[in-house]
Amino acid sequence: MKRILKKLTPPQILTIGFIVIILLGSFLLMLPFMHQNHQSIHFSDAIFTAVSATTITGLTTLPTATTWTIPGQLVLMLMIEIGALGFMTFAVLIFTITGHHLDLKSRILAQQSLNLKNLSDINSILSYVLRLSAVIQLLGILFLSFDFVPRYGWKQGLYFSLAHSVSSFANAGFVFFKTPFSQFADDPYVLIVTMILILAGSLGFLVWRDLLLKGQKTRMTLHTRLTLTVSGWLIALGFVGFFTSDFMRGTFANGHSLFNQIIDTLFLTITPRTAGFEIVPTTSLSTAGIMALIALMFIGGTPGSTSGGIKTTTAGILIAQVWASLRGQDSVRFGDRQFSKKTVNKALMLVVISFIFVFLVSFILSITETLPKGSGLEYYVFEVVAAFSTAGLSLGLTPHLTMAGKIIIMIVMFIGRVGLYTVMFSVLNVRIQDTHYEYPEEEVLIG
Repeated sequence: MKRILKKLTPPQILTIGFIVIILLGSFLLMLPFMHQNHQSIHFSDAIFTAVSATTITGLTTLPTATTWTIPGQLVLMLMIEIGALGFMTFAVLIFTITGHHLDLKSRILAQQSLNLKNLSDINSILSYVLRLSAVIQLLGILFLSFDFVPRYGWKQGLYFSLAHSVSSFANAGFVFFKTPFSQFADDPYVLIVTMILILAGSLGFLVWRDLLLKGQKTRMTLHTRLTLTVSGWLIALGFVGFFTSDFMRGTFANGHSLFNQIIDTLFLTITPRTAGFEIVPTTSLSTAGIMALIALMFIGGTPGSTSGGIKTTTAGILIAQVWASLRGQDSVRFGDRQFSKKTVNKALMLVVISFIFVFLVSFILSITETLPKGSGLEYYVFEVVAAFSTAGLSLGLTPHLTMAGKIIIMIVMFIGRVGLYTVMFSVLNVRIQDTHYEYPEEEVLIG
C-alpha cells in the first residue's frame, strides 16, 4: 500500500481520497436503518447523494428530510464537513491527536487541498482552519436556535440549528426541513443568519485569517483585497440585477412586506455563491434572473473556501486584464500591485476550459435527457453550471435524471469540487513542460 501511495502524485491522492469518501458514504447510506419507513433506495440514488454531500453541492434525486433517518442525515453532515474542509484537514487532525508528524508528501497534499502558497506554516493554518470553522458553525447553531427552538421545540430546534448551520457554512445547500426552505421567505432573521454563514464559508479561510490579523499587520494581502473587492461588486451588481429583473415584477411579493422582499432579493444574490438554498422557486424567476443566477454560480466563491465555481479571484484577474488591455498597458495591476503573467495565463486557461467543459456537458445532457415542454436550452445549462459550481440550484431536472444523466452530473459535481486543475494533473496526467526555445512571432487577424 505504501509503495502505491509513493508512486501517486499529490493531485492523484486528493482525487482518490474524495472517491474513497464518496464510496464509503454510499455504502453507509445503503444500510437499511438509514432509510425512513423501510424505503427501498437504489444504489444510484445513494451514491448520487453521497457525491452531492461530499462535493457540497446540494443537488438531490430524493428529498433529504423524508428519505434519510437521523443517522443517515448525520452521515450526510459528516460528508459535508469533510467535503467543505477537505479530507486532508481531518487527516492532519487525526495525525495530531495520535502524536504523529506529517511527512513532506502529506504536507504537500495539505498545501494543495487548501490552495496554500508554501509549506512553512501548514500545521498552524490547518489548526486555524479547524478552530475557525468550529467557532463559526457553533455561533451559527446558537443564533439559529433563537428562532428554531421556539418554532420546533428544544430537541428538533437544536437539531435543525446544527444541520442548517453545517449546510450553510459549507455552502452545501442541503435542506433538512420537511417543508421547502422558502418557508423562511418572511423570516428575515433566519435569512440574515444564513447569509452570514454562507459568506463566512465562501470568503475562504485565508481571507478570514488576514482580516482577523489585520491589527497585527500593516496591510492586507493582494489575495484578500481582490477577494473582498470582487465579492462586494458581485453582491452589489447581483442585487441590482435581481431588483430590476424580478423584484420589480413582484416575484418576491406573495404578501410579504417591502423589507422582507428586499431581504429575499439580497438572499437570492448571495445564495448562488454557492449555497443553493431556494428562497423562491427557481422556475418562477424571469429569464434575466436565471441568466444572473448562472453568471453568479459560474463565478462562485474564493479559492481555499467552501465554494465552487471559477472563483472570484479568477474573475477579478480577467477583468483587470481586460481593463489593462483597453488602456494599452502590458502589466495587469490591482491597486499598487501587479499580477504575474503566469497567474493571468492560468486564470485565462481556467475560464476557457470551464466554458468548454460546461458547453460539452450541456450538449451531452441534451442528448441523454428529455427537454420538458416549454423549456429551453437554459434547462440543461443551468443544471450543469449548478453542478460544476457546486451551487445545487436546479430548474427541476435533477429528480428526473436518467441513469446516464445521473452519472454525468455526478462527474461534473466531482470535478467542480476537486477542481479542473487537480483532475487534469491526476486523471488526465497533464504535465507542465518547460521549453528553452521560442518560435518567430507572426500576427493574425482578430475580431
